[in-house]
Amino acid sequence: MAHPGTGTDPAAMTAAELASAYSAGALSPVEATQAALDAIAARDDALNAYCLVDSERALIQAKESEIRWNNGHAQGLLDGVPISIKDVFLTQGWPTLRGSTSIRPDAPWPVDSPATARLREDGLVFLGKTTTPELAWKATTDSALTGITRNPVDPALTSGGSSGGSAVAVAAGMGPVSIGTDGGGSVRIPASFCGVVGFKPTHGRIPLYPASPFGPLAHAGPIARTVEDVALLMDILSLPDPRDPTAGAPPLTTFRGELQREVRGATVGYSANLGFAQVDPEVAAVVAAAVRKLDEAGLRVVEADPGFADPREAFERMWAAGAATLLSTFPPGTRDRVDPGLGAMWDRGLALGAVDYLNARAVAAEIGIAMGAFHTVYDVLITPTMPITAFEAGYDVPPGSSMDSWPQWTPFTYPFNLTQQPAISIPAGTTAAGMPVGLQIVGPRHSDDFVLALARFAELVLG
Repeated sequence: MAHPGTGTDPAAMTAAELASAYSAGALSPVEATQAALDAIAARDDALNAYCLVDSERALIQAKESEIRWNNGHAQGLLDGVPISIKDVFLTQGWPTLRGSTSIRPDAPWPVDSPATARLREDGLVFLGKTTTPELAWKATTDSALTGITRNPVDPALTSGGSSGGSAVAVAAGMGPVSIGTDGGGSVRIPASFCGVVGFKPTHGRIPLYPASPFGPLAHAGPIARTVEDVALLMDILSLPDPRDPTAGAPPLTTFRGELQREVRGATVGYSANLGFAQVDPEVAAVVAAAVRKLDEAGLRVVEADPGFADPREAFERMWAAGAATLLSTFPPGTRDRVDPGLGAMWDRGLALGAVDYLNARAVAAEIGIAMGAFHTVYDVLITPTMPITAFEAGYDVPPGSSMDSWPQWTPFTYPFNLTQQPAISIPAGTTAAGMPVGLQIVGPRHSDDFVLALARFAELVLG
């Protein structure tokens, strides 16, 4: 089955297709970069995925890559492939403002985070930084600094978040791949809403620096149009960095090499609602139809709930503690300037004690134990990624709902930040209105390669 790229328009090609075309001499990194920049110029005024675009630097990097390819000495797996970077990753020479008016853009920015360092070493072309809500605190993407980021399928609707800019950029052809972060679903939520692939690997698989204030919840993860591109990025991003003392050992195999492994016969536990989530009937029907196709294609699907209660209270305690820890480092007067929802989270975090936090960590451990037992029977867990499709842009919760906090509408994502397991969202189909629906695949800790292989199989089956 062909990849989603057209093979003709560079802006529609996948990262793997671009690298192959460069190798064959059929396309130049300069042409691919210019196509991405043209797409940004044409579409981003309406979508607001980028908060910084550096055309001049991108074209310089692309020309350097073109010379390397012409000389037969590509620097890495994806040398010359354009990429966008969520504006929470330190990037040498560019400000990292994290959607906040409280960070000075004119400060020196001399350091790359581990993710940007690995991407730069591989030769990828940096298009710019993508939007995030203030300090990446919520699951939609809007801020006083950068405004509202909109869904490319319907710009009246939200992109999801907090890696909304990255998902929109990929979905809209404004760069084939991106790198985001996921502390409660922030890669998988916008991937589901925008119809792309988003992967949260096992905690520590991609090194982070500086250490996230959200601690054990925080993961970095790639966003792309195909699972193959995600695997290629994982081979780059998983390389070690001494600045993260919680990072795992380097992988023993390549993710791209394991992508074609046989997964038929694997046992899948399918949970339509985790035993506690309310799911839109149309979303449930799309996911159920996708799961039936996977069963018919050779996976052994069994309906099974993992057996834990909704851990939202524990998650929100840990999230609030992280927000308060981070914001306590900001200058006086910050409380009056931050997003009101973030301010309320800050206040809640300040009211928590160490025992409250450790009790929340104990809940996370209990769910981890439950999932460990689940995976002695089932190789992976499949759920909807989201219980709903994208709602009106500019709101933290669906307008007209009785909800008051964003975790209430994303019950399938944050549990697996608590357990630190690998979890991927792939497109499952669309509703009658054409809105994307995501399917989530969750594996045991450190089974990232198997989760990607099974997701690749599912991607092919679902078309």
